[in-house]
Order: sequence, then C-alpha cells, then structure tokens
Amino acid sequence: MTEFTKRAIQIIASIPAGTVMTYGQIAALAGSPRGARQIVRILHSMSQKHKLPWHRVINAKGKIGLQDFDSMTLQKMLLEGEGVTVSKTGDIDLERFQHHPEPGLARFPD
Repeated sequence: MTEFTKRAIQIIASIPAGTVMTYGQIAALAGSPRGARQIVRILHSMSQKHKLPWHRVINAKGKIGLQDFDSMTLQKMLLEGEGVTVSKTGDIDLERFQHHPEPGLARFPD
C-alpha cells in the first residue's frame, strides 16, 4: 500500500459524523492535490475492508457523486441520518457541512 493510500485512509476514517469532505480535499491533504480520482478508487476498493465512512465523501461541487440511483439514495439516507441536509438532487451546503481538519492533524511526514 502506498503512503498516499495510507494517508487517504486515515483522513477518510477521521471525517466526523455530520460532516463531509471532497475527493479533491482528501487527495490534497494526503499529498496529491490532483489525486481526486485515486480517492474514488480507494473508496471503491477499500471502504468495506477498512470500515471507511465512504458516504461522507462528495464531489467538489457539493454533490453526491454517485450516479447509480440505489447508491445515491443510500448515501443520501446515511448523511441525513447524521444530520447533513441533502437536497433532492444530492446537493450539500459545503459552507455548513464541510469538515476542515485542524492544521497539523491532517499533515503527515514525508
């Protein structure tokens, strides 16, 4: 497992209930500002194994990025269960619900 993947898993695992982070935000904090698609891959392949709160990760526009109706509905339900307001179209107010880790907490040694 690469250092980037380890860092990304740690960041995703630390997202508090009732908040969200974006794929790009996680990638940047993990050390690869252009690695948002890698975060998608990590979530797809490792969420179950590492018990990651995959539902707390959304796209940079503040929307649920999943296209499959059942998956989008599940993500919406899980977020709403934690108190996150999600519109019918999957929009989430990033100003209100985006998690910003404290400086230093999300930084990892090279």
